[in-house]
Amino acid sequence: MTAALSAPLTWALPAAILLLALAMVLTLLRMLHGPTAQDRVLALDCMYLNGMLLVLVLAMHYASEVYFETALLIALFSCVGTTAMAKFLLRGEVIE
Repeated sequence: MTAALSAPLTWALPAAILLLALAMVLTLLRMLHGPTAQDRVLALDCMYLNGMLLVLVLAMHYASEVYFETALLIALFSCVGTTAMAKFLLRGEVIE
């Protein structure tokens, strides 16, 4: 950790990492045991969001710009993946 971090961030960033990891575990349980396919797609989208936020918190923790580019790629793949899955659930095919 860098010396530029303020005192509240020294305990808030590890707490945020822990809580986001817990949220990802709970979302994984919903994705594996979801009653419908729509619940599973929504859980996967939530997993993407939690993963992106975890990467952004890690970027702040390690003070690295590489993590921000990774978070941008996760957001891009999340949008495309969720759209493709929703289209598949509605029509049964992705490419017409």
